[in-house]
Amino acid sequence: MILGALLAIPLFPGEPVWALVVLAFILSPTDAALGQAVVTGTQVPLRIRQTINVESGLNDGIALPPILVCFAVLSGAAGDGLDTSYWLGFVGKQFIFGPIIGGLVGWMGGKLVENSSKRDWMNHTYQMLASLAIAILAFSLAELVHGNGFIAAYFAGLMLGTQTEAIRERIREFGEAESQIMILFIFLLFGMIFVPISFPFWDWQAMVYAVLSLTVIRMVPVALSLMGSGLDQKTVWFIGWFGPGALPQCYICCCLFCNWARKDTNGLFRLLPLPYC
Repeated sequence: MILGALLAIPLFPGEPVWALVVLAFILSPTDAALGQAVVTGTQVPLRIRQTINVESGLNDGIALPPILVCFAVLSGAAGDGLDTSYWLGFVGKQFIFGPIIGGLVGWMGGKLVENSSKRDWMNHTYQMLASLAIAILAFSLAELVHGNGFIAAYFAGLMLGTQTEAIRERIREFGEAESQIMILFIFLLFGMIFVPISFPFWDWQAMVYAVLSLTVIRMVPVALSLMGSGLDQKTVWFIGWFGPGALPQCYICCCLFCNWARKDTNGLFRLLPLPYC
């Protein structure tokens, strides 16, 4: 994120620093969803697959609170009586309530599915559908108490309280299959709606920053963070290759377009769909 903001300053002179920080935050998280066929393949070592999955599962929720703080600063809300203690409390709730509520919902939901299945109250179809219900419930409950819904949904799957291997496998297979359909459909809508709106603003600065987001801004920090890990160079670059492409970023882009369509006269935020193309 820091590197993304620093490189954005000379490319977009005159733009508010907080706007550039938001831009860097949105494009910094990665998501293995579109590359699931790669990270789930047996050719990739298990340790590397787990590394990418954990990062892509957590970094969306981690990036969201700072993005919301930047939104407040850009809109002028940060100066209306909201002191530092408010923002510290806000970020604390995001990172504490999300994992706790998500873990509890996942554990209790898994136990309920397992006990119901043992008593023949739930067939295979509803065992698979339970994964969707658990994720939505974890997300909703966390958001009700101002926790982080994305982290809650991730922890719900991480702490799923199901011991029976057959049930876990059905939930996993359903989650992978159905999520791919939803992911492709969301990206299709994202491209159909936002690319035509954004295209007129794609100048050479936007093109350069999009390329940097997919390469240098992502790969260099990953390489530095993995120094001393014992991984070979090819593996390090493979992990760094998974650049911007997170589904929550599509949601954030929608918020930006709805709230900044008139204020963003230079089209800064309209370059966000470009790296996804």
